[in-house]
Amino acid sequence: VAYVQGVDPDADVVCVAYVQGVVAGVCYGDVLKSTGLCGKIEVKRGNLASGVVCGKKARKCEVTIKFEVIPPTDRDLELGVVSCNGFDNGLIEPLMQKKVRMVEGLAMLRKQQEAAAQAEAEAQAALASAKEEKESAGDVSKEAKKDNGDDSEEMVVDPFEVKGKIDYNKLISSFGSQRLTEDLLDRLLRLCKSRSTVSKLHHFLTRGIFFSHRDFDKIVTCLENKQPMYLYTGRGPSSAAMHMGHLVPFLFTKWLQKAFDCPLVIQMTDDEKFIFKGEYSPETGDNLKHFHNLTTQNAKDIIALGFDKSKTFIFSDLDYVGTMYPNIVRIWKACTTNSISSLFGFDGTSNAGKIAFPAIQAAPSFSSSFPVVLNREANLACLIPCAIDQDPYFRMTRDIAHKLVPKTHPLAGKPALIHSQFFPPLQGAQGKMSSSDLNSAIFLTDSPEDIERKIKEYAFSGGRETKKEQEMYGANLEADVSFQWLKFFLESDEELACIERDYGTGSGQYWSTAKVKAKLITVVKDIVGDHQKRRELVTDDVVKEWMTERKLE
Repeated sequence: VAYVQGVDPDADVVCVAYVQGVVAGVCYGDVLKSTGLCGKIEVKRGNLASGVVCGKKARKCEVTIKFEVIPPTDRDLELGVVSCNGFDNGLIEPLMQKKVRMVEGLAMLRKQQEAAAQAEAEAQAALASAKEEKESAGDVSKEAKKDNGDDSEEMVVDPFEVKGKIDYNKLISSFGSQRLTEDLLDRLLRLCKSRSTVSKLHHFLTRGIFFSHRDFDKIVTCLENKQPMYLYTGRGPSSAAMHMGHLVPFLFTKWLQKAFDCPLVIQMTDDEKFIFKGEYSPETGDNLKHFHNLTTQNAKDIIALGFDKSKTFIFSDLDYVGTMYPNIVRIWKACTTNSISSLFGFDGTSNAGKIAFPAIQAAPSFSSSFPVVLNREANLACLIPCAIDQDPYFRMTRDIAHKLVPKTHPLAGKPALIHSQFFPPLQGAQGKMSSSDLNSAIFLTDSPEDIERKIKEYAFSGGRETKKEQEMYGANLEADVSFQWLKFFLESDEELACIERDYGTGSGQYWSTAKVKAKLITVVKDIVGDHQKRRELVTDDVVKEWMTERKLE
């Protein structure tokens, strides 16, 4: 008698359901009397045997493991006996339905369904109660309830998409990074003062805009021990004009370059933009050259920010990739297609360039990728300031970094990172600003009139509907885009605190949305106007000088 789980193995007869063309509870071929008689089990390997299939952003994946049971050769087999009688198909029709379960399984399923229904009812009741309390207290205005990014939308943060209400604590937990602490910031300030480079921390740090890190403490240790390091950041040139959100990592990197007095490399990923967004037509061919030209335009904006030319190298992947190629090959060798596809959500429909590109973005993390620029220093620690959606590239890099550096590398080859929050679009203080929506962003080429119009018409307000409600409850500062933008670009801590107090309480000079928007319009006009004046001085020849491979100081 074949052994069937849950049935007495000593029973004389075991009844099993018979469905024509289907074997239930047994396999084709001989059936051993017990599993103890198996010789060995051999797992089949190879792409067509076993594998893992996981689609982009999938919550589940399909794991296939094929194996073969090989009988022993040193003794006779004791075969079980499986027999059954045919049944009329009409009699077994109920067995074909998905609802068929064993008694125990059916009871468990019923309990699970009852528990889920009860939990859902309790959650809905709690949500309704909380909503009623908030509305009665005036904490949520009708305007804020209308369309500020639908808090129920699932948060998605990856290198290709950012949407939903961003929970930065949850990101730190899921990405496995660390929050910047007051103790670490105090160490950084003492370091900068001892080097006489800057007198205070950048407000992006003190206001929590840069909030998370990987091994930033080790970079501080390197500098305390007078060990050299370098900075690496980048830009994907997707439009001719950069917007305000693009300024955030570059303004902070500029401060770091001054504070640490160190070299900086800036990668322009024109190859990536073509791989992901490039087009081809039989009449005109592809538009690879278009993205290469955007590199020059974006480089002008970066240069206009005022980096130290003697310590800065800007490079296009299309131009410089040959120098980095040995390290790119090493990274390809160290990574598997499965690991890259899983990390970035690629599948069989992704073009080969998408799977290959992460190694190209990883390569500048190693100083040996810049034999001339960094004077053949293969042992420099690297710090990467970036928005947190870029973290997956460097998680991959950190996993294999030890294979590309000497054993004496201060961070075992791993690049350190410091992460920023996302700069919100005008329409709602969540997600991040995008170049593809012209009315969600203020571009560095916008006129004063365009800046004023966009802020007045599109900047989402957390203020109340009436003056009476505003004076009674104050504004919802978390939802108010104008206030959130001022946290990024208003340098005066005292003035920002005044606006926060007035607007949050509905009193004082900045009691209303109109007053706060007017302040933001002035701040943004000044930043963009000054930038445009500096950018006019940056010619194509100037860009070539910055992008010429040369030894940095």
